[in-house]
Amino acid sequence: QVQLVESGGGLVQPGGSLRLSCAASKNSFEVGAMGWFRQAPGKQRELVATISRSGSENYADSVKGRFTITRDNTVDTVYLQMNDLKPEDTAVYYCYAAAIAPGTTYTAWGQGTQVAVSS
Repeated sequence: QVQLVESGGGLVQPGGSLRLSCAASKNSFEVGAMGWFRQAPGKQRELVATISRSGSENYADSVKGRFTITRDNTVDTVYLQMNDLKPEDTAVYYCYAAAIAPGTTYTAWGQGTQVAVSS
């Protein structure tokens, strides 16, 4: 099983920055693509950003130019640098990772970390 542990959420004023981290413990699995989704109250979970193992990035239009996703494959950790935060970025942010083993793949999810943007 792959377990994901997130950190870095919190309360920030509009225009501020936060950095989220998500570390994977592999337990004989390999980690493929990683990324972040978010879910605001009363809304569906939506994709924020993804990054492949080779570093290819993809972003939701709403965060392009403000958020940057990176990863460190040596420690199986993905990061989300969030700049110029807006109230509409308020949500629970969930990390995910593609867990790969011979004959099986599945998506592992973190427990979620709250991001609140408010003055």
